[in-house]
Amino acid sequence: MRVLVTGAAGYIGLHVVRSVCDVYPESEVFVVDVRNGGLDNRANFLNVNILTECNNEGLFEKVGNPDVCIHLAWQDGFNHNSNAHIDNLAAHFHFLRNLMEHGCKSVSVMGTMHEIGYWEGEVNSDTPCNPFSMYGIAKNALRQALLSYCEGKAVSLKWLRAYYITGDDERNKSVFSKILQMANEGAKTFPCVLGTNKCDFIDVELLAKYIAIASLQNKIDGIINVCSGKPVALKDKINGFVKEKKLDIHLDYGAFPSRKYDSPAIWGNTELIDKIMEDYKKRALGMF
Repeated sequence: MRVLVTGAAGYIGLHVVRSVCDVYPESEVFVVDVRNGGLDNRANFLNVNILTECNNEGLFEKVGNPDVCIHLAWQDGFNHNSNAHIDNLAAHFHFLRNLMEHGCKSVSVMGTMHEIGYWEGEVNSDTPCNPFSMYGIAKNALRQALLSYCEGKAVSLKWLRAYYITGDDERNKSVFSKILQMANEGAKTFPCVLGTNKCDFIDVELLAKYIAIASLQNKIDGIINVCSGKPVALKDKINGFVKEKKLDIHLDYGAFPSRKYDSPAIWGNTELIDKIMEDYKKRALGMF
């Protein structure tokens, strides 16, 4: 199997490439990004700008004639109201359509809880979306466009919806990495939101394994939540992080207001990813 991973040198991408190589060592893995630092040397780096070349006739061959594409590439993912989200939207669609038109039979795309907007409770494949941020709006539009395009075609589309990602703290741009940075710089106080809202947290290494295994299986497609399914208060998670890292810093909860699209409690339904992982474990044990 020939697997293409875009955004491969990003925060999630580095872990996904490693997981694909670990879990499916028989696969030939191709990777593209605007940089190539830190990439697993088992993967083949391709110097291709997939957004500027999204409509090129020879693009499919330039990116390795992939059977599977895991599309993680996205500019300014941590800046939810960057102009880049809307500016690049059409290019993302054109790139993926180009691959599918030329023979790529399985496409997995990174989704986000921010497609949902304000919602309280569990999120499943049928939960309505009303995104507030430009990031959420663009991701939601891409998902809708791809689902419409793939209707009736012999292509497997997997929309992998992530929630709150932790781990790899030096490269993450979350509140956890900011706390760690300020503590290392000698700050004694860190201003926070109240932290009472509950989120679905998952470590980036487990997320990467979910993405790799979900992308390379052929039984389940559509919207797949790649998450823990367990709501935990942000304040509890932050307190645990500070204790685990033994940081000497005071957390000033309530110093900042919550964003209007931060739900009181939101988490993903894990029925599909649980089934995918169960099937994978059975195959690994030779039960199929």
